[in-house]
Amino acid sequence: MAPNIFSLLVTIVAFSSTSTATSPSSSSSSSSSSCGCSATSRNAETKGGEFQSSCSFEADGREALPHLEGEESESSSSLIAEHEVVSIKGGTFWMGSNKPIYDGDAESPMRKRTVSHFSIDSAEVSNRKFLQFVQATGYKTDSERFNWSFVFEPLVPPHINKQITKSVAGAEWWLPVEGAYWARPFGGSKGIEEILDHPVVHVSWNDAVAYCKWKGMRLPTEAEWEYAARGGKEKRLFPWGNLIMPRGEHRMNAWQGNLAKGSYFCGVSRTSGKPQICKNTAEDGFEFTAPVKSMGVQNKYGLYHIVGNVWEWVSDYWSTVHNPEPEVDPKGPESHASNERVKKGGSFLCNEKFCNRYRVAARSHNTADSGASNLGFRCAKSDN
Repeated sequence: MAPNIFSLLVTIVAFSSTSTATSPSSSSSSSSSSCGCSATSRNAETKGGEFQSSCSFEADGREALPHLEGEESESSSSLIAEHEVVSIKGGTFWMGSNKPIYDGDAESPMRKRTVSHFSIDSAEVSNRKFLQFVQATGYKTDSERFNWSFVFEPLVPPHINKQITKSVAGAEWWLPVEGAYWARPFGGSKGIEEILDHPVVHVSWNDAVAYCKWKGMRLPTEAEWEYAARGGKEKRLFPWGNLIMPRGEHRMNAWQGNLAKGSYFCGVSRTSGKPQICKNTAEDGFEFTAPVKSMGVQNKYGLYHIVGNVWEWVSDYWSTVHNPEPEVDPKGPESHASNERVKKGGSFLCNEKFCNRYRVAARSHNTADSGASNLGFRCAKSDN
């Protein structure tokens, strides 16, 4: 379904680069400590002046979508079954950590939470599944409406990168790219035909909610997500335990190789004179995103890539204040002044020395309309 012709002017509103997104209360809020995790919000400050997009999407959009023969008419109920949700028995667990890596992320205090029985997707929503949703509903994502999204610089085609003069202040590896959205995740004409089984990205919290609702599901709460990620283990760093590589085995898609202190930049390009992105040595087999069901399950619940690969939206509004007393089925605060939502799990950009947020207790946030190269989701539903 082709979109209507439209033209939208977008201005990224500046805010103080010494704060994390729009949460000045965060004590670990510099771009160095945040690694840009929360910098990819639509209201991010840009280096090089205001970013504006005034392009008409016109015929340049939906015609690029791959055609999946016979799949457009699938019902949402059949997709739930095919998507392989796993049923998780409710229980009580210790949420968060008393040894936070980034104080401003409010991982602490460790607090007792109880969740009821629920089901959750075994894998992140793939490009293939999101394509089915769009073909069935004609849904248009936030990144399409804005006509831009944040793309990790190495993914931007060189001919497009040459034309870009803006970047996120303090996290200049994130570029606002015109025309980038879930079906054209790099900007330019290259689509998703070769990565249909990779996680859909450039989807906002709003987009994730719409997809899950279509499936008769919803986003997991932060408590449900963390309970599922922990896989029945208490006070562990990862879904499988405390070692990043048990028995020398890569268990998640993350960044390998050296990183400069507080940056993804290593030196300057001899040809362009611009800062050069460090090399991800991809020892886990993947330089960027990985197929949603690759690398094996990460815990006994049978969940793939619950940490690493791409960040995952959860339903909660962002907050840095937690009730230390026990709670049952918490849903987080009722609102947030800047409409920030929580995301969990880290991504392929995480590393032990920089952006150490692929731990189950780790958390970050973006505005609900944000999209980026490393931001996706999975769905859940209550089992009553």
